[in-house]
Formats: sequence, structure tokens, C-alpha cells
Amino acid sequence: MATISRFEELEAWLEARRLTNKIYALSRQDDFAKDFALGDQIRKAGISVMSNIAEGFERGGTSEFIQFLSYARGSAGEIKSQLYVALDATYITQEQFDEGYEIASRTIRLISGLMRYLKKTRLSGTKYKPQ
Repeated sequence: MATISRFEELEAWLEARRLTNKIYALSRQDDFAKDFALGDQIRKAGISVMSNIAEGFERGGTSEFIQFLSYARGSAGEIKSQLYVALDATYITQEQFDEGYEIASRTIRLISGLMRYLKKTRLSGTKYKPQ
């Protein structure tokens, strides 16, 4: 892995940003926009994914970073579940669901890969430090 000096360079954070933008776009639509509880919850989950990746990165310790990545991954899973609610309530189409679900799944895969890398690095004795 190349040296990363800013969380904005992390592919996982970039995909989380894409996911959050998608969630905001979906939750602004018609009936979805009127369901304040679901809209608020799914947007908060999107914000949580991005924020936890950034916060973990900035803490500068490998164990803490892994912990915050775990929170981010959980929030992305929450989004996947909430997309089902939106689909079942007919707030979004199957196509919109599939697209949002795939972005969330890709975000989870990237976070998981970063976690594996950091765990491997920690086991080898290499310290993670943001620049």
C-alpha cells in the first residue's frame, strides 16, 4: 500500500462518500422525503461511514483505526438494511435499490480489505501513522 497522508486518499473513504451522495439523492425523492424518520436514519448512517473512516485514520493508531473501520462497516450494513425498508415502502425502485446496495457492498469490501491490511501490518510490527 502506498503511503497515504490524508483520509481523502483512501479508496474506502471515497466510496463511502459516493454512497452518502447516493443516499442523499434517494432520500430527497417524493414519498421518501416525507418519511422523516427513515430519511434521517439512512442519512446519518451514510455520514457515519465517512466520518468513522476519517476519524479512525486521524487517530493515528492501528488498533483504533481498525475499531473505527469496524463501526464504518457496521453503518454501511445498516444502510443496506434501510434500503430494503425504502424498497418495501415503494420509496425507491428495484433499480435504485440495486445500485445503492451495490455501492454499500463495495464500500464494505473496501473497508474490510483495509482492515485486513492493517491487521497484517500490526502483526508484522509495522506501525501505521498518517503523514
